[in-house]
Amino acid sequence: MLKRARITVSIVLAIMGNPIAEAQQVVAPRTASDVPGTPAGTVMTKEYVAAVGRIAYIWGWPLVNNFNRSLAMKDLPEPGKVGGVAPAAPPNHISMLTDYIDAAENIVTCPNQDTVYGAGFMRLDVTPVVVQVPDFGDRFYTYQITDGRTDSFASIGKQYHTRPGFYLLVGPHWKGNKPAGINAVYRSPTDIAAVLPRIFQDDTPEDKAAIQPSLNQVMVYPLSQFTGRMQTTKWKDTPSFPAADTAGGGEVKWVVPEKFFDELPGVMKMIPPLPGEEALYGMINSVLTAASNDPELKASLTQAAIATEAEVIAPFFEFHNNGRPVGRGWTSPPNGARWGTDYLSRTASAKSNMYDNAPEETRYIYTDFDSGGQRLSGANRYTVTFPKGQLPPVNGFWSLTLYNKAHLFEPNRLNRFSLGTKSKTLKYNQDGSLTLYFQNDSPGADLETNWVPAPKDVFSLYIRAYWPKAAILDGSWSPPPVKREE
Repeated sequence: MLKRARITVSIVLAIMGNPIAEAQQVVAPRTASDVPGTPAGTVMTKEYVAAVGRIAYIWGWPLVNNFNRSLAMKDLPEPGKVGGVAPAAPPNHISMLTDYIDAAENIVTCPNQDTVYGAGFMRLDVTPVVVQVPDFGDRFYTYQITDGRTDSFASIGKQYHTRPGFYLLVGPHWKGNKPAGINAVYRSPTDIAAVLPRIFQDDTPEDKAAIQPSLNQVMVYPLSQFTGRMQTTKWKDTPSFPAADTAGGGEVKWVVPEKFFDELPGVMKMIPPLPGEEALYGMINSVLTAASNDPELKASLTQAAIATEAEVIAPFFEFHNNGRPVGRGWTSPPNGARWGTDYLSRTASAKSNMYDNAPEETRYIYTDFDSGGQRLSGANRYTVTFPKGQLPPVNGFWSLTLYNKAHLFEPNRLNRFSLGTKSKTLKYNQDGSLTLYFQNDSPGADLETNWVPAPKDVFSLYIRAYWPKAAILDGSWSPPPVKREE
């Protein structure tokens, strides 16, 4: 009987096939390119396109912002100063200032009054570039070197014990050997890059003179111009170029919502996805392709950009919407220039204060409010008191800067916008504490050395801690409260 059953089963399997033997495992994707996306031609509603458009706008805002800044410099004939105040250079070069940046600057928000700035954008698909690092002696300096996402990819500065000499920046597809005389090669993840040197200077006439020979050797140029010897430029003699139109004040508007989705496709082609971003790129590109063939979908994208700018991006300008709380009303992003997929913080910082250094280079700590939670305003008087031994713990320098409602310097009769390590005339209290004054009117002639004049309108305060010690990085030190004086 059992034998007959076995024969019957065998006959059935022979006729029908063996489903167990024939079953096949679906091969799991092994790479991002194996994962299918939205098929071309798939119907998309205006509402879906608008929803993806909002995500794309938040994600792509810093990339388009950075790229448009580079485009603004691409036709300059030589390194110089925009409006006579901001460093600007054609691709694959930088320009240096020779003193603190002027209050008329409106190219970028939140400039400092502690360092001498340099700036330039690189197109590394055209040529590698040589970065010169002079011998700064004991002077603090750092070169911020970022890719198209504003993430740092090279570490050059005093905190890294960088040797004077020459460093090569190359693009992601460069193939070659390190040239003789080059100390190190740094590979950018993107073909577009920015080099932004910052050289510390105190506020004395003596130091402003002493820094000049070193500044003249801070240069970036194409590899073809490399000679193996330190080259110089007399930066005081560089030309001035017309200032950009700010259309009503504040920072130059580098991202225009109505143009955003015309610019984003080209930027995405230049900046490849990070590992894990392939699906995001695929989703955004599917919508961009559909909108390029359908005026109604394109209009939906544009309206999404306009709405997202007003509803999402604009609030990022306020410092209390940026970073995480660090105590007493101050906030700080802990991952500057290490944004990765933290699209929130990258976009918030790009909106409020573009080009953060990496956290081990600089921590930025800011507030819009006093200790009572009220908006800082020139209608009131404020003090910030650091107890004895509790200045910001740094190996480099610290400063406390005041910015007006546009996050720019407000001109004042002292031409002073910050106080800190650079300030050589600060007066300490009898108990060793340090009190700084932020108000519109003078706190009195004997206290003016510790005073930063405030505008009559609202303003913000901003601490820079260059080369921060562990107490800042781990949060065990927090800034003192901003006290409103009655």
